[in-house]
Amino acid sequence: MEIKEADNTTDIVTMTDAALKEVQRLLDLQGITEGGLRLGVKGGGCSGLSYTVNFDEKIGEFDTVTEVQGVKVIVDMKSAIYLQGMTLDYQKDMVSGAFKFINPNASKTCGCGESFSA
Repeated sequence: MEIKEADNTTDIVTMTDAALKEVQRLLDLQGITEGGLRLGVKGGGCSGLSYTVNFDEKIGEFDTVTEVQGVKVIVDMKSAIYLQGMTLDYQKDMVSGAFKFINPNASKTCGCGESFSA
C-alpha cells in the first residue's frame, strides 16, 4: 500500500493510491470541480464516534483543505482533532468496495470499521 501525501507536512489526512483513484473517479462521476472530498467525524456508531465521507463544493471559513494530486480533502476544525495523521484507503473485492480509515488516534474501533473511540 503506497501512501500519496500532499506537499504540506502538516496535512491532516493522507490517501493511498487506491483511495485517490476512487475519489477522483467519484468526483468526475458527480461533476464536482470546485470542491472535493469532505471527511469528518460525528457522534454515534457502536464505538462512540463515526466517520463521515461526503463530496462538497463549499469550503467553509474554518475548514482545512489539503490537496493531494489535484484532489481537495476538506476537514472541519472539530473533526481535524480526531483525524490528524489518518490514512484513507479504498479496498475492493469481487462484490463491493469501501473506504477504510487507518486512524492512529482511534483507541478502539468497531467490527465494521466505521466507528471508533479516541
